[in-house]
Amino acid sequence: MNNKTNGNTNNNNITYHEQVTIQNTLKLREILKTLPPFAKDYFRAMEPVSSAKTRISYAYDIRIFFHFLLSENPALKNKQMSDLTVDLLDQIQAIDIEEYMEYLKVYDSAEDDRLQTNGERGLKRKMSALRSFYTYYYKREMIHTNPTLLVDMPKLHDKEIIRLDADETAELLDYIENCGNELCGQKKVYYEKTKYRDLAIVTLLLGTGIRVSECVGLDVGDVDFKNGGIRIVRKGGSEMMIYFGEEVEAALLKYLEYRKNITPVAGHENALFYSTQRRRIGIQAVENMVKKYAREVTTTKKITPHKLRSTYGTSLYRETGDIYLVADVLGHKDVNTTRKHYAAMDDDRRRKAASVVRLREKSTPQGGE
Repeated sequence: MNNKTNGNTNNNNITYHEQVTIQNTLKLREILKTLPPFAKDYFRAMEPVSSAKTRISYAYDIRIFFHFLLSENPALKNKQMSDLTVDLLDQIQAIDIEEYMEYLKVYDSAEDDRLQTNGERGLKRKMSALRSFYTYYYKREMIHTNPTLLVDMPKLHDKEIIRLDADETAELLDYIENCGNELCGQKKVYYEKTKYRDLAIVTLLLGTGIRVSECVGLDVGDVDFKNGGIRIVRKGGSEMMIYFGEEVEAALLKYLEYRKNITPVAGHENALFYSTQRRRIGIQAVENMVKKYAREVTTTKKITPHKLRSTYGTSLYRETGDIYLVADVLGHKDVNTTRKHYAAMDDDRRRKAASVVRLREKSTPQGGE
């Protein structure tokens, strides 16, 4: 595996992804200090089967549950987070869990007093975290009840999959390549500094379907022009070679030629894509960049890097009809996830079936031969 460095270290023996894991691990430890002491057991048990990023998300979600109990339950009025013990979980009933679900729809954040809201997916994620938390202590017989199993999980309604059409994809790439003609002053200067990078990133996302997190984690050494592929680290830490076509290759070669003129900040020498500050580009910067260009192409679709991934998956499924190939290339662990996202493509094929099968041959009109 190639060395990937982060701006916070000059140690070239630590890969970029290892550094991110270290940072997330330290962040998780800080969050755990704000949870009841017994919660550490659960997160320690999660470690072998989850990423540090996942555990951070769960820790935030579990913390909201305990903030709810401390603020809404009269019996805990004078208690602090550090006072709570595992027996508290046995005192919670199904109706308390239902009240918590209602609370999650709109509540004040404990960090900054801002109003927070959750839709279907936010509710489902937080309830899944709580159910997993309860299950851990119930299985280990540290508690005797599990009220989360008595409450129905929030139902998710399917959302329309937003993707670019073929003509919109071409228009987006053309716009990134040529919009400098419409600019002047500082905007033109900025565009000239970033156009090869931006075109390479968008072409790569559209041509391979990789995640934005996988894109920003790429190093120069991960690009293999001989075999036409890039080595990426998937969610969970597994490595995979993803192959690209001629358009992606051309965009990368143009950018790499321009990249030779950039002197990176120490610790970022290996990064493939740089920000204007000459550091490894971040996820937020790529998201902002994609939205900026996409707004000029379509005003009816909210295009993000993830939507470019959906665009690639749609194109690949249209061309191959192979749902297992799409799942493999996109890195879906469960093919049902892929099938759910691209089921609409099957509808197109079903419609064609309606006109293919004839129940009766058309009769020859009277008087005809």
